[in-house]
Amino acid sequence: MQIGFSINEILFLATLVTGGLWLAWRLRMRRAGKVPAHKPWWVSFGAELFLVVGLMFTCRVAVADWPRVPSGSMEPTLRVGDYLLVNHLAYGPRLPFTNTAIEWGRPERGDVVVFRYPVDVSQYYVKRLVGLPGDVVQFQDGALSVNGAPIDVRWLGEGGAVDPGSKAGGEPAPEDRGQWLLRETVEGHSRTVKVNPFVQGRLPLDGLASHCEVQRPGAWQCRVPAGHYLMLGDNRDNSVDSRTWGFLPHEQVYGKAVRVLFNIHDLSRRWLAL
Repeated sequence: MQIGFSINEILFLATLVTGGLWLAWRLRMRRAGKVPAHKPWWVSFGAELFLVVGLMFTCRVAVADWPRVPSGSMEPTLRVGDYLLVNHLAYGPRLPFTNTAIEWGRPERGDVVVFRYPVDVSQYYVKRLVGLPGDVVQFQDGALSVNGAPIDVRWLGEGGAVDPGSKAGGEPAPEDRGQWLLRETVEGHSRTVKVNPFVQGRLPLDGLASHCEVQRPGAWQCRVPAGHYLMLGDNRDNSVDSRTWGFLPHEQVYGKAVRVLFNIHDLSRRWLAL
């Protein structure tokens, strides 16, 4: 079992500390029979914050979270600076430190999933789930298919003017210039992915080498092992994903990203469904 330490663990410890101070203050007032004229500093800065800290912790663990996207690995679906609405009720809340789940559901193929980075479980990553346990995933030149289906991809063009992820008014996003935008459809579900025309998926499979059959550079096929998922970024040639660190263990799943809440650098990206 890997132990993680992130903002949720900090909030958990803060809840324990402020809760203990709140209980001590209540017991002290009961013994005194009245409220002292002057409150100690640990009451103002500790016990009285218990309710606020406790609500924040409960909300983040059991209901929803709002992380910020730090990189472009999921472009054009997600942009740097996007704040995401992560639904914990989709898969069930995760307990702090161990990420043990009270499971209410399972991730599905095509979900945008927030998870603990397997190499360092104190970090959270967001990628698209492209392979479930037992799936055979075929990858070719940046596009993919599942379980023997033909690859279904349509070239949209270069830049961001043709994509819903572009800036308001159809202006191409600077980070998309010179890149190919492809409309990929897998089992009836479509998404836009970005491919570098000079790379086209020819990235090393350091994390998947023992589980995959490589036909040529940029073309490979993998069977997803039990209890794991295959995760890829929509920015297929600029993403640290399963190709680098391997399949994602089920126990590291954290929540499902369902919307972009806002992006302070691009106000047109508010309340976007994923």
